[in-house]
Amino acid sequence: MAKLSYVLLATFFLAAFLFYPYITDSKDSERPMREITALTTLPPALSDVISAEYEKKYKVRVNFAAIPEDGLTQANSDATLVLADKETLINAKNSFEPYISTYWDAAPEDMKDKDALWTGVWFDPIVFCVNSDYLRANKTVPLSWQNLAKTKVRIGMTDFVAASAQANLMFSMIAQYGDAAAYQILRGIHPNVTQYAKFLNNPVRQAGMGEADIAIAVESEAIRYMNDDYPLKIIYPRDGTAYMLIGTGIIKNLTVEEDTDAKNFADWLQTDEAHQILQKNGFYFIPTNPETLTYKSFAGKDMLLYTVDANFTKQQKHDFLDRWVKYIRLGGR
Repeated sequence: MAKLSYVLLATFFLAAFLFYPYITDSKDSERPMREITALTTLPPALSDVISAEYEKKYKVRVNFAAIPEDGLTQANSDATLVLADKETLINAKNSFEPYISTYWDAAPEDMKDKDALWTGVWFDPIVFCVNSDYLRANKTVPLSWQNLAKTKVRIGMTDFVAASAQANLMFSMIAQYGDAAAYQILRGIHPNVTQYAKFLNNPVRQAGMGEADIAIAVESEAIRYMNDDYPLKIIYPRDGTAYMLIGTGIIKNLTVEEDTDAKNFADWLQTDEAHQILQKNGFYFIPTNPETLTYKSFAGKDMLLYTVDANFTKQQKHDFLDRWVKYIRLGGR
């Protein structure tokens, strides 16, 4: 009898070990943990933080997977939600079901789909990140793209070919001003660029170390370095600026449980709790929800953003970049 009890006990512990990943730490420990699959364009460092914290808090595992280059297909049929940049959301909108919540309603009109097929959750604008010593030594500093293009100043910026957020700046300028005016600004900036960086954080580091006077950078990187005590200040271009928008769309034809979990997760991404977690881990984005304390605490919440969407084809974008490389980047100083 004792031997039988020992065998049963050993079997129980073996089963608990094998199936531990599928058991919640809630009182109902026999119920498998719910899971949703989110297709995303986010880097793993960011999506991993979101997944881990949401699972810890709400006992729903979010399995992130990169969106294939050919977009949403039948192979992605297990997906319940998409968390991606605006262009991806627009291209995939036929795969989404309409979803209206208080968060969707609060988002600005140009940061959500008019038919409620997707909504933005946060955005990251391009700013001027200025070295504090340069700022103290100069009575006037460039406050707009037009000023920056006409001012003799050491500029750090990421190569347009190296990062999609930086390329978005060029495409947005072309959409907003027209290609001739946009290239005129970029042509004026080019002779003052100390080095075209490969990564988005490099220009901010250059400005913080005094290797550049002004960095053209995403605000999230600027804030991260400022929180690490780099001597930097942020200026929001007075003539407007580009931004990267990240949003969500709920996949059609889900089960009731999948649909509920996907919508709960999409709503949570727009809460102060979610942004506090992001900031704790070094990710500083602006919520699209103006009712959050996180949004209200950002000094640049009233910045002027470009209003014309850069709805260009892949070929057009390739041609714009190619033109910049040939006639500005490699065209001499």
